[in-house]
Amino acid sequence: MPLFSLEGRVAMVTGCNRGLGQAMAVALAEAGADIVGVSRREADQTRQRVEALGRRYVSVEAELGKDRPADIVERAITQAGQIDILVNNAGMIRRAPALEFSEDDWDSVIDVNLKAAFFLAQHAARHMIERGTGGKIIHVASMLSFQGGIRVPSYTASKSGILGLTRLMANEWASQGVNVNAIAPGYMATDNTQALRDDPQRSAEILGRIPAGRWGNPDDLAGAAVFLASSASDYVHGHTLAVDGGWLAR
Repeated sequence: MPLFSLEGRVAMVTGCNRGLGQAMAVALAEAGADIVGVSRREADQTRQRVEALGRRYVSVEAELGKDRPADIVERAITQAGQIDILVNNAGMIRRAPALEFSEDDWDSVIDVNLKAAFFLAQHAARHMIERGTGGKIIHVASMLSFQGGIRVPSYTASKSGILGLTRLMANEWASQGVNVNAIAPGYMATDNTQALRDDPQRSAEILGRIPAGRWGNPDDLAGAAVFLASSASDYVHGHTLAVDGGWLAR
């Protein structure tokens, strides 16, 4: 089998109705994987793009932070038969100065970005280990896994936590054939960054620091996702791969 082929594998991708999640789901399908899409509502466009590639698309409608991760994984396995790859992409952000940040905004972000990601990975890894096949878990981290940022305390805490959990899970599961790594997107043109891109001063400040000279596009994550999901990364464990146009190099 070619090194980057995902033929015969099933990838579960959370938050794949648009943006980064959709781009990674389509990239994995292009490499040969069937897709289980976990979203709050039916991801019609993602389904169409995956099925146009001749791959199967299974929809699991769920709300992370409210629905039990064990149930989400069980539903995915029941419908798709197996999970070989988990992409923990779904996330949310709330903006306010740290002096004013509310407990509700803290809890909502941590519950989705960190707690749900941990327990989805836990249940997926149990399945992979019990099957004896191993698998690949890819978390979506952030530039704020490495930096503090401003006005996003719960988001920064959650993404710093994802960096740590990526390492911890790799330490515990690598010997059992489960690779756990993360992708840290740079400043991407998505809904989460709309407020920044609409602010001329902030947008100019951000672009001025990106060596590549542009905002990232969701498709910029395709190669990293396929690499970390495929046999090409079998000896890569606990690494967080920045796809940031050079931001962290400045």
